[in-house]
Amino acid sequence: MEGRGESSLYRSDTTQQGREEKNLREAVGMEADLVKKAFSLAMTVQSQGNQTYQYENHSSYSIFAFSGSGTVEDWFSGTSFGETSIGLKKLFPSLKSIGNNEIAQVNGKFFQQLQDLLKEETLNEEFQLSNETRWEDLLKNSKLRDEVRETVSENRKIVFTGYSSGGPIAIFATILFLQQNRIPALCVTFGSPLVGNHIFGHALRRENWAQYFVHFVMRYDIIPRVLLAPISSMREELQTILPCFDRNKLESKARSPEAFYSFCDIMRNALSVANYTACSFMGITNSLPQIITSFIDFSPYRPFGTYVFCTGEGRMFTLKNPDAILQLLSCSFRSDNAKAVIDVACRSFKEHLGYENEFKDNLGKEDVVDLELLDLQLPLYSGGASINGMKSIETAVKELGLSTRTMLCLSAARESEQKKQRNQERIDKNREKIEEDLRELKEYRDKCEMSEIGYYDAFKLQIKQEDYHANVTRLKLAGIWDEIIELLRCHELPDEFECREDWLELGTRFRRLMEPLDIANYYRFSMYLDTGPYMKPEEGSQPRPERYRYPQRWLEHANRKPAGYLDSCFWFEVEDLRIRINTSNQNENRDAAFENVKDRILELEENILRWFEEGQLRKDVFFEKSTFVKWWWELPESHRMQSRIAILMGGQGLQPFFFS
Repeated sequence: MEGRGESSLYRSDTTQQGREEKNLREAVGMEADLVKKAFSLAMTVQSQGNQTYQYENHSSYSIFAFSGSGTVEDWFSGTSFGETSIGLKKLFPSLKSIGNNEIAQVNGKFFQQLQDLLKEETLNEEFQLSNETRWEDLLKNSKLRDEVRETVSENRKIVFTGYSSGGPIAIFATILFLQQNRIPALCVTFGSPLVGNHIFGHALRRENWAQYFVHFVMRYDIIPRVLLAPISSMREELQTILPCFDRNKLESKARSPEAFYSFCDIMRNALSVANYTACSFMGITNSLPQIITSFIDFSPYRPFGTYVFCTGEGRMFTLKNPDAILQLLSCSFRSDNAKAVIDVACRSFKEHLGYENEFKDNLGKEDVVDLELLDLQLPLYSGGASINGMKSIETAVKELGLSTRTMLCLSAARESEQKKQRNQERIDKNREKIEEDLRELKEYRDKCEMSEIGYYDAFKLQIKQEDYHANVTRLKLAGIWDEIIELLRCHELPDEFECREDWLELGTRFRRLMEPLDIANYYRFSMYLDTGPYMKPEEGSQPRPERYRYPQRWLEHANRKPAGYLDSCFWFEVEDLRIRINTSNQNENRDAAFENVKDRILELEENILRWFEEGQLRKDVFFEKSTFVKWWWELPESHRMQSRIAILMGGQGLQPFFFS
């Protein structure tokens, strides 16, 4: 898929992947010089305060740095954590969980600052994007628009960056660029707060975009953790603290009571979030975590991308596992010593201005440790680990302040990711079973057609032995797919699974061949009398199984098409319309009942033409004794005479469309 590959500017040196210690280019795929220039420009635009962005052009890339705000009003609004479901769904169609149909949540105020960069008409729900629309076409600022166009036209790479609250603007800008232009762009942030929930990060990993985001965080910097606490508990303190990030005021403010109270509140909430999420990926099954969430609100924000933790000791540590990053964010700046808490609280604010010293001399050296490669086991021992590996583990424990609990959680987070991979390997092995069962159903369909009865009607009647065997096969397939859907629903498969082309193709074939049988079974036993129609207009609870809704959403996402029922639900539409006309109220005649559903019938006939020409409807639909044909001939003659499918129903001109 376009836009899903890697650019040479961002690619890590794969020959070094097995080594724990690397230089910056090997670790995150970025040259140290690029990071320094991005940081310098991000600090410049943030310190000036009167510019939305600054632009810097280099031979092989261009840097766009965005400024943020230091006022509480520009960080929080509405709910305790300031989150909101992402708007502008036409501009950000990928920011969702596809199968679960969950929209990502983001910080509303940060997202509003991105919207301020866009043309007013693009914010309208009626705004229509074309395939030719590019990110730069959406921008309000003509100067920024021209600079982006120039960079793209000259094949220079684009780097978006931001320091502190400028980071979220850079993040949203990068996502919008990736969504519209479908070419790589790099985002590098420094001391950025979190911006989105777990669905936000899941979507970026699924689209293979998370690789383009690198976040530098000082070990004690408070700002990357601040959104883990509700604003309602520390609004007054933050009013004092947030605007003070200049060196002249920082020392006194960092030792103020407001700073201390803010730090304690953030640390307490961060640890609560870390403990709660650890219960999930560590497999704790008791009901206490669920009980706690009934009366305590936890922050929805979660990390994504590659995090580079800077210790101030000349060494950096990288992580990509979002659960592990959250644990490190929450636990690496805590202190169990009451006296030391005051010093850590002061340091947590001062370190937000500590990036310049960190980058001055240390970038480019071979002192970046990849925590993904460290086997953090307890007790620490050297079994299976190299001498360098043990040194790296000891360094990580010391410089990041890893407690026993934190190390256990980091190890469990890695095991959780490995479990997702094992789940995927297990269901991949089921592909052969699925293919075999689909072949059996296809043979059943072909046999039915040879007898000039559609397999939908044959299955619904259940007269022959073949119909019974087809039902057994249906139940086997349903069991396999229900297990897959349950894993997806619980986020127990790798994020990229729903974008795998092989499963997209298999899921589409499964849905088209199998769902008509489920519909036949549903109406054979008149289940609609108890649970209503097989499909309902609302997306929530409905009889249609998720094993069909998920693959349908995969296809709609891959083809960038709006949601809507597809060809596999054709028989539901026929059955539902037939029932609504035949069971009309006594005071209504059939013509009046027809008028009530006429628009749906016209839409169905339009779809029949399209599906038939695209090869998605087979000739068995038009067999003389099919449920559809018998129903259609019962419609008012005035409608049949003018129907767009009249020629198909009369048999003339039908044969050229047939397919094997």
